[in-house]
Amino acid sequence: MTEPLRLGVLGAARISERAIVPPARETGTRLVAVAARDRARAEEFAAAHDVERVLDSYADVIADPEVEAIYNPLANGLHGPWNLAAIEAGKHVLSEKPFASNAEEAAEVRDAAAKADVVVLEGFHYLFHPVTMRLHELIDSGELGDLQHVEATMIIPAPDDDDPRWSLPLAGGALMDLGCYALHAHRMLAPWGGGEPTLAAARGEEREGKPGVDEWIDADLEFPNGATGSARCNMAGEYLRMTCRIVGSRGEATAANFVLPHQDDRIFVATPAGDRIEQLGTRLSYTYQLEAFIARLRDGEPLPIDADDAVTSMQLIDECYRAAGFEPRPRYEPED
Repeated sequence: MTEPLRLGVLGAARISERAIVPPARETGTRLVAVAARDRARAEEFAAAHDVERVLDSYADVIADPEVEAIYNPLANGLHGPWNLAAIEAGKHVLSEKPFASNAEEAAEVRDAAAKADVVVLEGFHYLFHPVTMRLHELIDSGELGDLQHVEATMIIPAPDDDDPRWSLPLAGGALMDLGCYALHAHRMLAPWGGGEPTLAAARGEEREGKPGVDEWIDADLEFPNGATGSARCNMAGEYLRMTCRIVGSRGEATAANFVLPHQDDRIFVATPAGDRIEQLGTRLSYTYQLEAFIARLRDGEPLPIDADDAVTSMQLIDECYRAAGFEPRPRYEPED
């Protein structure tokens, strides 16, 4: 029997109720401790989700000797500082994306993790789901022919104005919250595009009343083999859309919702042989991700991405911001 992973949770963020609680239950992971800025909220979270104890601060969770790994679902700007704090304490880290506020901070996290010999995984959970694996299989098998074009679109209705995703000090913006998935999906096609895609152009628009914060950004990408890409993100849309379309010389495949496949697991495939719909299962992508994280820690199994990948992603995000007329997100500065 594999010893259960002993996880500490930073904060009582809404995403935790999908991204870590059900996966922990399914994998037998122990949620050892939680802390939140509001202790009452942490106590409510712990009672609802069988967390073993509530502590007074994030630092206390990280220092808990029984906690071996940290799950960090905090606001974007808090990922880097608390990932670094966990690494300094010798803890492994499963961090929500993006893994830091900018590429410089991401490199610090990567270097600290290497020095401490701990595993740090940026939570691009979609990559572990059979939907994305199947997209990659379809292009790798040759059924779609040579890669020609990629379209990844991320649109959601607008969060409330006081949501931290609209906060520049907390590294908010559409590109950070949504576009990171669209860019990452392109980057993961590098094996079939002749290498990593590069940025050709980017456009965007500021959120009214939120200086420096992007409401939407569109990026055009180019692969070394000549294939092109379009990464679109909009955090004030009229509907939710999270599609990934891969076009080859002999056909194409589109995932209906590559980021949240538990909501829609369909892939639409069109080739000269005909059209078909494949369904890959609605099990949570977060559960597949946690299983892979556990396998890495317990059995040394390789992960498809590492801290170097996280730095490369943040470099591309920073480049997109500059090309669209924005500044990369600032490092978080605590209030006095």
